[in-house]
Amino acid sequence: MTTQKRRLLIRGIILAFVVTLVFLLSRHGPQPLNVFLGSLGDEFDDLDPIDSRREKLGKFLASFGPHSSAVFLLLQALQVVAAPIPGELTGVVGGFVYGKGFGFLLSTLGLTLGSWVAFELASILGQPFVERFVRKEVLDKFNFLTTDTGAMICFLLFLIPGFPKDLLCYVLGLSPMRLSTFLIVSTIGRIPGTYLLTIQGASIRSQEYRTAALIAVVSAAILLLAYLYRTRLFHWIESRRPTDFRR
Repeated sequence: MTTQKRRLLIRGIILAFVVTLVFLLSRHGPQPLNVFLGSLGDEFDDLDPIDSRREKLGKFLASFGPHSSAVFLLLQALQVVAAPIPGELTGVVGGFVYGKGFGFLLSTLGLTLGSWVAFELASILGQPFVERFVRKEVLDKFNFLTTDTGAMICFLLFLIPGFPKDLLCYVLGLSPMRLSTFLIVSTIGRIPGTYLLTIQGASIRSQEYRTAALIAVVSAAILLLAYLYRTRLFHWIESRRPTDFRR
């Protein structure tokens, strides 16, 4: 067995163990609002499309009963690896279905798990695999994210709303960055955005619509600022590149 296949097997066993543990422990965690979600029934047709998706996803989770939290955690991980559903939607649903504290915890654990899987896939399968998701020009542009300075810049990139953090996990998987450093940087960097989405969902759950609207406005304003200053931000990142990596 080659070294690469051995690494893949070991990582697969660890991942299977983690997923099994998540499902076993989920039976003892808070359960979703089964009664509330079940009462929505045929009202989906009267909801705004975004609200409808949130309610349907919430009801889908509730259908798993005691294992719903484990399913939600895996959905959060999957949306990092393959992006089947928007991360903003799952973040809001976490707060909506499980409340502020437990929803935030589940989202954070799920995003960390997904980030780890994406990082490991890139590390094991290499650049040809990553180039299916990320253009080579982008990889070349960020090939300096392998130094101590790069770790700090990566933290800021995870912190910035709207930045494609899922793709960044794959890019960093190609670098010599240690897994422990990556997990610290990616997890802490995602916390502010994850918390805002969770609070928004929890506010909708408790029918505090003003709070939910205020959070939505603040999030939109931050996204707008990040978009408007994206050029300056990129120039700043360029200026921090080590001389040996500049072209």
